[in-house]
Amino acid sequence: MEPRLDFYKASPAAIKALVGVEERIAKSALEKSLTELVRLRASQINGCAFCVDMHTTDARKGGETDRRLATVVVWRETPFFTDRERAALAWTEALTLVSHDHVPDSVWEAVKPHFSDEEIVDLTLLICAINSWNRFAIAFRKTPA
Repeated sequence: MEPRLDFYKASPAAIKALVGVEERIAKSALEKSLTELVRLRASQINGCAFCVDMHTTDARKGGETDRRLATVVVWRETPFFTDRERAALAWTEALTLVSHDHVPDSVWEAVKPHFSDEEIVDLTLLICAINSWNRFAIAFRKTPA
């Protein structure tokens, strides 16, 4: 599959805007390991090969285990994730698939005890950002190196 367009070169200002969002996320209280799990799960749902590869690699570099990375896709059926991570993964799925169920109250009730209000906003921003990156990578056929 051939890339369609180098979106970094085509519109540096657009990418600068997304990088600004990433800079805010990096300054948030969200744990780096959690942010990579969220990015990976959204990328899996969206079918973004580039982002799945990148965030699996980044998570490994951050100390994440292969076992947990391999089971993010089936996180509900494994004992490998904390309650906080499970809440974040459920929130990720609900927001990434927002047209399906419009973020059910049960998902909101599950995330609320594990995150402060500011963390919920930052987690939501993270999910919006990775969904944006996924759409850029998929639309313009960015492939893993």
